[in-house]
Amino acid sequence: MRVVADTNTAVSGLLWHGPPRRILDAARAGRIDLFTSVPLLIELEDVLKRDKFATRLQRANVTARELVLGCAARPIGSSPRRWPPTILNDPDDDAVLACAVAAGAEAIVSGDPDLLSLVEFQKISVLTAAALLSQIAEQAVSRGPEQKT
Repeated sequence: MRVVADTNTAVSGLLWHGPPRRILDAARAGRIDLFTSVPLLIELEDVLKRDKFATRLQRANVTARELVLGCAARPIGSSPRRWPPTILNDPDDDAVLACAVAAGAEAIVSGDPDLLSLVEFQKISVLTAAALLSQIAEQAVSRGPEQKT
């Protein structure tokens, strides 16, 4: 399954435990293909550099740049095309949509109400981390034990 995570989901997964972390773990284990793009990586680094995350980064003994470089090692969707603004409340969310389209993603994982309200965008499901984890589990069960990764 090809997936794009919004920046808030990526931050949550990188700095805390819970469903967003399990999404990143699923990508590391090869159960999903997690895509990103240069605009999303730039936003991720900007967000991780905020003062409110400094203590968390220090406790983990990691820098914002190191986390972003780890994310950059994942596949990057081709150059996203532009279209008229879609998420008017937060135009930065349009970068998530552009990455998902460019990557041929099947799902966008987000906790953002603006993105989640779309439910689907150009045949790409927009799901919470918990809902995506349920889909991943269902796919693993339907493949059977011999095909699980």
